[in-house]
Formats: sequence, structure tokens, C-alpha cells
Amino acid sequence: MTTRRGRPRQFDRGEALRAAVEVFWARGYEATSVNDLATAMGVGVPSLYAAFGSKRALFEEVVAEYTRLYRSFMQAAIDEEPTLTAGVRRLLHEAAAACTRPGLPRGCLVISAATNTTSPEAEELLRGLRLAGLEALEALIGQAVEAGELPAGTDPRGLAHFVTGTLQGMAHQARDGADREALEAVADLAMRAWPAR
Repeated sequence: MTTRRGRPRQFDRGEALRAAVEVFWARGYEATSVNDLATAMGVGVPSLYAAFGSKRALFEEVVAEYTRLYRSFMQAAIDEEPTLTAGVRRLLHEAAAACTRPGLPRGCLVISAATNTTSPEAEELLRGLRLAGLEALEALIGQAVEAGELPAGTDPRGLAHFVTGTLQGMAHQARDGADREALEAVADLAMRAWPAR
């Protein structure tokens, strides 16, 4: 018979992880201390280290959980619409809602957590996510040009930068207090610059 050693964990790991998401989202990576995290997660510092390993390892899990819970709308907007144009329009408008959700930190964790960080690992993780989104959108725009949905002279790289820059700007403006209506207006204006056949 195997004897279990040590005390069982006294917290729900999933709930603790979701609490950590909100702390990193609200404060960013650099300004969030392990004590801040332990308090928000309802665990002692030793339990936090036992469950997640380190602040950086916890942050990696937080980013994955944040992506699953709060960024999945981005891929869905593109996948579920009949054209890329409709998908980008939906993406921008849903981003306006996502950046201003009641009861949650404003903006986007992937943008705000990168501000002023001195952790190369955290910076690389977040930059990787942003660049992956940029490159995926660039590829989709190139396909839309080839399919004749967008004009032949469209610059896929430039247009992808325009859309991702708009999304990042919306996230920053939400942090500064812009409401959903203001961000919806940004989305509408951005779509006026989207090339049409």
C-alpha cells in the first residue's frame, strides 16, 4: 500500500490560476510580486511555488489561460465569417467589447503585461504571441488577394500591421478609460481604410 506523503493542496488550482490572470492583467508582469499573486490566489507563497514552480512559469500558464478564456474570439471572428473582410470587421468590434468587459481589467493582458518589463522571458513570450498573430493575418490577407477578395495591389504585410496596430491601440485606449462606444468608433474608422474591390 502506497502512503501519500505531505499535505494535500488546499486550493483549487484552476481558480487560483484565473485569479493570477486578473492580477497580471491589471498590473502587468513587472509590477506583480509573488506576494501579490499569493494573496489574490488565496495560497501561501510556498504553496504557489509548489504548484507553479516560479513567477515566470506561472505567467506562462496565465498567458495560456488568458488566451483560452479571453482571446479565443479573435480566431473565431476570422474562422466563422464568410470573408476575411467580414472577419476583420467582427474582430475589431469584438475587441472593443473585450477590452471593456465589466468586472475585468481593461485592455489586453498580452499588451499591458509587456509594458516596462525587464524579464526577457516574459517579453519574448508576449512578443511571440503578437508576432504570430501578425504573421497569421498577413498570410490570410495574401490569400484574400490571390482569391480576388482584396485588390491586387494590396500590401499584405502593411495591412496586417495596420490591423494589429489598431487592435493594440484600442487596448491601450481602454486602459486609459476609453469606453466600448469610443472603441467601436475606432473599429468603424479602421474599416474605412480596409481596401475594397
